[in-house]
Amino acid sequence: MIRFFQPEEEDRIIDAIQEAELSTSGEIRVHLEDNLKGDVLQAAQKTFLKLEMHKTEARNGVLIFIAPEQRKLAILGDKGINEKVPKDFWSEERDIMLAHFKSGNYADGVCAAVQQVGAKLKAFFPYQSDDENELPDDISYS
Repeated sequence: MIRFFQPEEEDRIIDAIQEAELSTSGEIRVHLEDNLKGDVLQAAQKTFLKLEMHKTEARNGVLIFIAPEQRKLAILGDKGINEKVPKDFWSEERDIMLAHFKSGNYADGVCAAVQQVGAKLKAFFPYQSDDENELPDDISYS
């Protein structure tokens, strides 16, 4: 298992997730893959299921999947999101991350993307007064 981020960077990313989720009922997860084998999108889809992100009530989970060693990433939204948004909905977040990554600012890139995901989810899945945090906010690794 890799530890790509320093502990203080992990804390910043978790804080960004928690802050983004204050304005949406959507759920955001960040996952780092140590040894990507095959297609990044297929690996992200498997991880999405493994993390049980498809089990949210509104099917509104978003996974930011990063394979640092292979320099690949994917952003996946669940069925509830995909039914409401255009196909290339997450390209802006991907581009934000890549711009930061090119200058070595990985945690900044993830935080910026998380904030943007939260803002976009708010339009389709606003925060509800009875909203529960259905998924952990920590970074998962494999």
